[in-house]
Amino acid sequence: MALTLFLIGCSLSMDAFSLALLYGMQGISLRDSITLSIIVGIYHFVMPLLGSEIGSIVFSYIKVSSNLVVFLILLFIGLNLVKSSFENKEVVPKLSIYNYLLFGLAVSIDSFSVGIGLETITDMHIESSFIFMICSSIFTFIGLITGKKINQLFGKIATIIGGITLIIISITYLF
Repeated sequence: MALTLFLIGCSLSMDAFSLALLYGMQGISLRDSITLSIIVGIYHFVMPLLGSEIGSIVFSYIKVSSNLVVFLILLFIGLNLVKSSFENKEVVPKLSIYNYLLFGLAVSIDSFSVGIGLETITDMHIESSFIFMICSSIFTFIGLITGKKINQLFGKIATIIGGITLIIISITYLF
């Protein structure tokens, strides 16, 4: 059971890792990397619990696709990345807490969906969410650090490619 939950946690963390690579290309500080990793972890702890408790009720009243929400969030972040790459900045950008919260929401919506079906896997919801939190925090941090290294090697072009990649990823959520 623990191995199954760990593998689910790793799977849920893959989108956080890939998007963290792109965010890391912004050259964010170690402190901001830790902050963002913690935020993502908290979301991955809370979202499955919300999904298991109220997910089915919410989706019965709200007819908006979760894919549409992810599309809009990722599109917004991607456009901001591309825009920021054309600004002449000599200082390391400090991304806002608002961007961190949007990032965390975007990469944890799938955890909400998993929470809806978590009841069929286990009745250990708190423990499962804790595993998801640890996995996503670690994967996010590794992605951010790796993205920062890529940025140091390739500079502004890496940021543009990262922003365009996010926009493309956001479009895939429409289909």
